[in-house]
Amino acid sequence: MNLPNKLTLARILLVPVFMVFASLSQYGTSNFNSSWYLVAGVVFALASFTDFLDGHLARKWHMVTDFGKFADPLADKLLTTVAFLYMMRDGICSPIVLAIILAREFAVSGLRMVAAGAKDGKVIAANMWGKVKTVLQMLTIIFYYFAAALSGPSDPLAVGTISMVLCWLVALVTALSGIKYLWDNRSFINTAK
Repeated sequence: MNLPNKLTLARILLVPVFMVFASLSQYGTSNFNSSWYLVAGVVFALASFTDFLDGHLARKWHMVTDFGKFADPLADKLLTTVAFLYMMRDGICSPIVLAIILAREFAVSGLRMVAAGAKDGKVIAANMWGKVKTVLQMLTIIFYYFAAALSGPSDPLAVGTISMVLCWLVALVTALSGIKYLWDNRSFINTAK
């Protein structure tokens, strides 16, 4: 297994670590502890950095693999979906936003499976819109956890309001990226048996 794929696996392994720290506290309640959110933010940021690093190294060293094309987006989906679930628990992310994110991810993953199972078995890599979507999702989550940790209970309205606006922006970009992805690869839908 090459280094980029190991970084992808490391990102998957950081998901439960993030979950532990995110679950130890809840923003906007008397149970809130900014230290746990800071640690959760650092773990998430570190995991997000592995997303940039594994892709960069795979392209630079010509180590792009079919495993990486499948596992990298899966690792991103696991990491961001878990974070948005905790943001929804905190009342920051609307269930509608999370539904849009999940619908897009299921649709794109389903299309990837159809393409892989086609007669010529094509692996569809992420497009630019998908990458923009992922970066925006990760930046929104990083903003939320760091802003919540640094402002503490003193200013939950500002952090919450900015984070909610960012979540709706994420929903918009996620929907657009899903539509573009499905449109660009509609030939697999039309030929699926």
